[in-house]
Amino acid sequence: MNILMVGDVVGAPGRLAFATVAGRMKQAGAADFVIVNAENAAGGRGLTPALAEALLAAGADVITLGDHAWDQKDLIKYLDLEPRVLRPANLAPACPGRGWITVDTPQGRVTVLSVQGRTFMPPSDCPFRATDEILKRGAELGRIIVAEMHGEATSEKIAYGRYLDGRVSVVAGSHTHVQTADETILPKGTAYLTDLGMTGPKDSVLGRDLAAVLKKFLTGMPQAFEIAVNDVRCEGLLVSVDAQTGRASRVRRVQEKLEP
Repeated sequence: MNILMVGDVVGAPGRLAFATVAGRMKQAGAADFVIVNAENAAGGRGLTPALAEALLAAGADVITLGDHAWDQKDLIKYLDLEPRVLRPANLAPACPGRGWITVDTPQGRVTVLSVQGRTFMPPSDCPFRATDEILKRGAELGRIIVAEMHGEATSEKIAYGRYLDGRVSVVAGSHTHVQTADETILPKGTAYLTDLGMTGPKDSVLGRDLAAVLKKFLTGMPQAFEIAVNDVRCEGLLVSVDAQTGRASRVRRVQEKLEP
């Protein structure tokens, strides 16, 4: 099975890039299962139900969120209605929604789980223990398990990947909007990438208009950070996984430019 994980979608340019690239890869058979982080899809702040539906229709099998999960208030009730949209599993138990899902596919069951890091991030429960609790479900999760850590610190994401090596098929990080170049298959068969990167305008500061961000840094004064529009790309990770063993056999970074 070929699994495509797409990094943080930012605004309308990111949504278009995701729909174009993921749709093409699915149609061509290059991607059998698609996971996308969409916590910046609504103008750079959170996700709405309508945009979630659009991303699912465009090819997403599972959508993950992060520290902006609650920015769009109309998403809160939606999370209890749409199990394919995940908030981090290690948030407080009383939070709406869920942090993992098992999906039946023609190639077998795929479980996707999402956690949020704790270093330089808003308060949350331990992502390592939260993951252990999910993995206790054993065979009902299927052979293929994909874990995403939405976190700031590379050290925490690397430690999370090593902790899960051999226990899941793929571990990838998100949140920084800067794709790392450390894609690998760890010693026990788990594919790994520290950060998937950003799907959106690269001629920017993390997807936001350059001039406004620079003015903020130079003056310290509040600015309206509009979404940039130029050099739009889709970034992520493509992993081939043996459906019988759950081990990764091939891993490739994705960075595709959306042509004007």
